[in-house]
Amino acid sequence: MRYTIGELARAANTRVQTIRWYEQKGLMPCPERTQGGQRRYDEAALRRLKFIRHGRELGFALADIAALLSLQDDPQAPCRKAHEIAESQLADIRGKIARLQALEKELQNMLCPRPDGTSATCKVIEVLANHALCLHGRH
Repeated sequence: MRYTIGELARAANTRVQTIRWYEQKGLMPCPERTQGGQRRYDEAALRRLKFIRHGRELGFALADIAALLSLQDDPQAPCRKAHEIAESQLADIRGKIARLQALEKELQNMLCPRPDGTSATCKVIEVLANHALCLHGRH
């Protein structure tokens, strides 16, 4: 089956501009064109675009997705590199989760007790104005 860029975008649940951008970045190959200059994509392009989209959904950087695509394009390439890229992404995600959990605790601390009175006695304002009152030294 051959897809126009709009059909490809719908099939991969993305935008036409995103596909063009991936082409500019070298993640998607330049498609064949009709005599009228219209792009035509095949099933391999759809699979590649879905691979990229899935990688982005998992938070992989474009450089990592490019490396993973290179590995996919070389069936004899060792899996170790793909594994290392995924391990690095997992470590990044765990770091983000830890930072978000710390921020959650900080905000919970700011919200206790319930708000009464004016901004002059508001704990949220007080903590933001005095970093020493934070639970964690740095965010």
